[in-house]
Amino acid sequence: MGIFSAVFFTLALGACSAHVSDDARGWYATNNGEAPKQQRIYICHGFGCTYRTPISYSAADLAKLKSILAAGKSSPEAERQAIARAVQWQENRVAPDVGSAGDVGGYDLSKSRVPGQMDCIDEAANTTSLLVLATERGYLHHHKAGRPVSKGFLIDGSYPHASAVVKETATGKTFAVDSWPRGNGMKPDIMPLGDWYSKKS
Repeated sequence: MGIFSAVFFTLALGACSAHVSDDARGWYATNNGEAPKQQRIYICHGFGCTYRTPISYSAADLAKLKSILAAGKSSPEAERQAIARAVQWQENRVAPDVGSAGDVGGYDLSKSRVPGQMDCIDEAANTTSLLVLATERGYLHHHKAGRPVSKGFLIDGSYPHASAVVKETATGKTFAVDSWPRGNGMKPDIMPLGDWYSKKS
């Protein structure tokens, strides 16, 4: 994530907390994003949601997403793997419209304000939109979308960083769904939120 946009948006997100809010939709208003509307999502790119490209999912798109997630209904662990595949699917699905096929993973300040390139705020917003849509349509059996979280304030030796979150409904356990470290269409990191907080950005 770019340092200048990262500092601003990390402060906006607030300090890290063990409690994860279920108010995923409420996060967009303070992070320059736009929450999903029915089958339409708004893909953030250009760092810090500088650009927001509307994508309307067709009935075929929604059927494909539902099918991907249904493959994980046997257990929470299987569903997290299905969520990872769904994130990959979405990134590839929207790339032609957004111009994000060449999105570079990780920190690269030179990509700031470049259409199609995404920092962690963009990635957190886009993954959260997918999770909100899936939660509200009943495509998830063991999880629901949580509010994105942040970590790192430079003074602790870590770059500011944000991630989408899912919450396991039976146990309340929370997991980061972090697609920022890798390029477009690659498998995101999914790990217990405590492990994500302790991992250096």
